[in-house]
Amino acid sequence: MSKQTSHRNWKSKLHEIIYEADTPAGKLFDVVLLIFILASIILVMLESVIAPDIKSLELLKHQDKEQYLNLLQYQNLLNIGEWIVTILFSLEYIARIVSVKKPLKYITSFYGIVDLLSTIPKYLSLIFVGTHALVALRALRLLRVFRILKLARYLGASNNLVRALKASRVKISVFIFAVIILSIILGTIMYMVEGEENGFTNIPKSVYWCIVTLTTVGYGDIAPQTPIGQFIASLVMILGYGIIAVPTGIVTSEIAKTSDKQVPTNTQSCPNCSIEGHKDKAEFCYGCGHKMND
Repeated sequence: MSKQTSHRNWKSKLHEIIYEADTPAGKLFDVVLLIFILASIILVMLESVIAPDIKSLELLKHQDKEQYLNLLQYQNLLNIGEWIVTILFSLEYIARIVSVKKPLKYITSFYGIVDLLSTIPKYLSLIFVGTHALVALRALRLLRVFRILKLARYLGASNNLVRALKASRVKISVFIFAVIILSIILGTIMYMVEGEENGFTNIPKSVYWCIVTLTTVGYGDIAPQTPIGQFIASLVMILGYGIIAVPTGIVTSEIAKTSDKQVPTNTQSCPNCSIEGHKDKAEFCYGCGHKMND
């Protein structure tokens, strides 16, 4: 076997593990990746809970040295854990670039950008230590949670749901537009009925009350006081239950249609253009025509 063939087979195997989930190795990779995603999110959350700012830490150093040392130890453990996760995600990011024939397409894709943004904050902390802006930058690591959504594409049910949402987007958009118009009308009526003395100081605030009531959220910060206003509010609440059911019915109907028309596909990803959703035993990519297993 030539060196070029060996190199191609190595890259094909790596691509199969990282981008596909029909093989045992691919499934294992996804499970491990999911565990590290959750671990990274837990580390970020713990850091925000137990890690005070620098001024508070210096103050604690002089007031309670034992608590200061314990807190410093926790910070060090969190820092080590974050570095381990960051390095592993960096290696994964590099492996994704290496295993595709068009790296720029992955780098500029949505998940490619998310993968990059969720990794670089820890490296930037070496340069911008102690800066206030870095705190907000660290929060970008929480974007790793989108990788979980990316893994969900391997589930057939989630594919059906995505197709159904796309197919029903026009109907849902019209429905939402109708709800907005209804909220404006009812909010205006409540403004005229209740008036400023009962908290409905302007039309936008009255529309806000209508949306909160219509969606059955009910914050309670504004409430009608007059009998007519309470009667209208009761109608809005009852209407809200019916409105909630409408988009559910629209999507459910599209899911049923999609399931009937669905063609069996797998998670195989084209090594050339990275497009997914190929038919079982497909030899060529339906997007670019590249041979699937070269």
